[in-house]
Amino acid sequence: MAKGITVTEHILAKQKERPEATGAFTALLAELIVAAKVIAQKVNKANLTEDLGFVGSEGVDEEHFQRLVEFANTTIINRVSHVGHLWCMASKQNTDLIPIPPRYSKGDYVLVFDPLGGITNIDVHLDVGTVFSILKKQDSGQDMSYMGNILQPGDKQIAAGYFIYGSSTMMVYTTGSGVHGFTLEPRIGEFLLSHEDIRIPEKGKTYCVNEGNYYFWDENVQNLVEYFKTPDIKTGRPYTLRYTGSFVADFHRNLLRGGIHMYPTDSKDPLKPHGKLMLMCEAAPLAFVVEQAGGAASTGLERILDVQPQHLHQRIPVFIGSRDDVRLAEEFLQGQR
Repeated sequence: MAKGITVTEHILAKQKERPEATGAFTALLAELIVAAKVIAQKVNKANLTEDLGFVGSEGVDEEHFQRLVEFANTTIINRVSHVGHLWCMASKQNTDLIPIPPRYSKGDYVLVFDPLGGITNIDVHLDVGTVFSILKKQDSGQDMSYMGNILQPGDKQIAAGYFIYGSSTMMVYTTGSGVHGFTLEPRIGEFLLSHEDIRIPEKGKTYCVNEGNYYFWDENVQNLVEYFKTPDIKTGRPYTLRYTGSFVADFHRNLLRGGIHMYPTDSKDPLKPHGKLMLMCEAAPLAFVVEQAGGAASTGLERILDVQPQHLHQRIPVFIGSRDDVRLAEEFLQGQR
C-alpha cells in the first residue's frame, strides 16, 4: 500500500481481504484510535497545564503520574464501551474485569490494555505508550465473570499493538499478517502509514535492561549481560546499553533497529518474584507484534505466546527483540552457555 494512506483506509483494505470480516473489529479499532488521539493531546500538554499539577512543582510525585494514567484509562474505557462489539475489558489499572455498561450492546471481543506505560518518564519528555491486545470471547455460554474467556495464551490474540507518545505519536499494530506503523499528522488529525511491513533485524547491537538490578539477578542472567558487554569483533560485541524505563519506548526502538529488551526475575522485590512486566497487557501483545515482524519473545524458558495465563495480572520475565539475540538469551538462561 502507498505510504500516506490513513490507518482507517489500511484497516478497511485488510478487512476486504477477509470475506468473513463483519466490520465489528474495524469499528473497535477505530474507537481505540480516537482514544489514542485524545491521550496524545493530554500527554503533549502534561508539562504545561495546571490540571495535572506539573506546573510550578518542585518535584512530580506519584499522585500526578497516577492522574494522567487514570485519564488515559478512563478515556479508553469510555471511547470503546459503546461500539457494541466488546464483551468486556481488562486494564492494568483495574483489579477486576471491566464490564460493558448495560445500556450498550455486547459483542464477542475482549480488549486488554495498559493505558499509559513508562509514565514516570513524562516530566523529562521521554516516550510513554499505550499497549493493547484484542482477543475473541471463547465460551458464549458463560457470563461476564467467567475469567476463562480472558485467560487465553498470547497466540490466541487476533490483534495487538501500541501507541507511542513522544516527539511524534505513532500507532504500530498487527492482525497476524505483518506489522505496520502509522504516524499522527497533527495538522489533519490522522494516523498516516509511515512504516509498512516492519521487519526487525535478525540480530541487533543494543541491549535494554535495568542494570542497577545486576546483583539481584541469578548467575545465568549476569553471565548473559557480561557477554553483551564483553568486546569481541567476530560477534559484533560489545553491545550498546540503552534503557529508558519505558518498555514501549525501548521496544519500539529495537523493533526498528534491532536489539533485545530484558526484564528478568530478580530478588529485589518479594512482591514481584516473577518479574515486573504483566503477561496479558504488556508482554503478550508486544510478543505478538515482534513475532509478526520476524523477532522473538521468551521468558527465557519458553515462548511468551505459549504461556497460559493463570490470573489477570500475572507477571513474567521477558526477553524480547531480535530473533538471534533472544535465542542467545535462552541459551544462557537454560545453562547451555
